[in-house]
Amino acid sequence: MVQVERGRVYRLYLNDPERRNPLSPAMVEGLLKALDEAEEDPEAKAVVLTGKGQAFSAGADLAFLERVTEMGAEENYRHSLSLMRLFHRLYTFPKPTVAAVNGPAVAGGAGLATACDLVVMEEGAKLGYTEVKIGFVAALVSVILVRAVGEKVAKDLLLTGRLLEAKEAKALGLVNRLSPPGKALEVAVALAEEVAQNAPSSLRLTKELLLALPGMGLEDGFRLAALANAWVRETGDLKEGIRAFFEKRKPRF
Repeated sequence: MVQVERGRVYRLYLNDPERRNPLSPAMVEGLLKALDEAEEDPEAKAVVLTGKGQAFSAGADLAFLERVTEMGAEENYRHSLSLMRLFHRLYTFPKPTVAAVNGPAVAGGAGLATACDLVVMEEGAKLGYTEVKIGFVAALVSVILVRAVGEKVAKDLLLTGRLLEAKEAKALGLVNRLSPPGKALEVAVALAEEVAQNAPSSLRLTKELLLALPGMGLEDGFRLAALANAWVRETGDLKEGIRAFFEKRKPRF
């Protein structure tokens, strides 16, 4: 269900194109396994996530939807926990992540894209948190969406369940780059390569700071930032970066 291309930039493909890449249990487990592998691989500096075929991800597995109201509380909770682990894992992943939205990203599929650090979206693609239209709640996605766009915009998107065109998604801050049709993966890989040239320890610490700061008060935030500022000065990456700067060459991270 998940195809992996290894390298400096890991490419993870949601690979169920005939069903528009739904978040089936197999897809969720495949993504978690692939992310574990990418974290452990010292050559992997960034991850790009995209969909095979004409869609990024249409969200829920239709086979699951047909029986969801007949499942017991324990089974429903287990399913919710597996999705929670995936969104949390992707959102807190220590290496930079880029979503290449090559087609519709709907419901849980929109959540996957939102959980990535950066998003590239093709002109002509659509994105939406459509759960309310069939009686679901975009509960897990709301945790990260409100961080991304703020309460008022999140209310608009979650309460209407409307689909966004690429340009509006970018204007709202959900998307970082637009691409021509058929070029989302190419643009996303180039963006990931650009990010991957930077110091790994700096990237990791920056992500940790951005995760922690929204929940902290001003004084605590500044104290944490000061600690990070001091800690990074002891890393080999900074020593190499300073050396490269004075030697007028690219650093070798």
